[in-house]
Amino acid sequence: MTSPARHLFRLAPAIAALGVLAACANQPKPSVSPGVGNAVPPPPPPPPAGGRVLLDWKAIIRPAELGRLERLGEAWTVALGEARAEHHGDALKALGELTDPNASADGPAPPPGDYRCRTVKIGSKAQGLKSFTQYGWFTCRIEATAKGLKLSKTSGSQRPSGLLFPDTARRMVVLGSISLGEEPAANAYGLHPERDFVGVMERLPSGGWRLAMPWPYAESNLDLIELQR
Repeated sequence: MTSPARHLFRLAPAIAALGVLAACANQPKPSVSPGVGNAVPPPPPPPPAGGRVLLDWKAIIRPAELGRLERLGEAWTVALGEARAEHHGDALKALGELTDPNASADGPAPPPGDYRCRTVKIGSKAQGLKSFTQYGWFTCRIEATAKGLKLSKTSGSQRPSGLLFPDTARRMVVLGSISLGEEPAANAYGLHPERDFVGVMERLPSGGWRLAMPWPYAESNLDLIELQR
């Protein structure tokens, strides 16, 4: 008969191994860098509290307006050529930088506030239409909203309204819609495609701002809105 002491002697290695396993289980797991093995990377940090995220116009613009924006240079060339051919060269020259497609300066975002503004329509959509029309001064407003700066023309028979999106150091892209006559102000780009417009907001070197809207749906080939504080 085997003695109890001999049984304990034979079990001693197994008991020791269990002790080692228990000690290892209680040790903290080593950190693993994200992407190594099967480790799950930590979640990204939350955005800064109270920060405003400006929208990207490229994710919002419709194909129709993107095509017009990409042909902005062509709109300038065609419209100015038509107006000069109909002897409006002196009127264009009198407007100075407003009708110079290369006139722009850094800092294209107009400060929030009230402005006086006037519209100049250049080029003609069809034979018989005027290739140059200059309107008097109306009222416009630049407003700071949760989605960014918003332009609204608040008087006149044609009243564009739209958001200004950051683009480059010398221009902002404007997407919006136009209300006519006694209609309420346009509030949303994309709801009525036949009223939508795309434009480029630039600061003029001598002061003020210019919104150039290529290929509007009616009348002209290029609409310019000048804004002055």
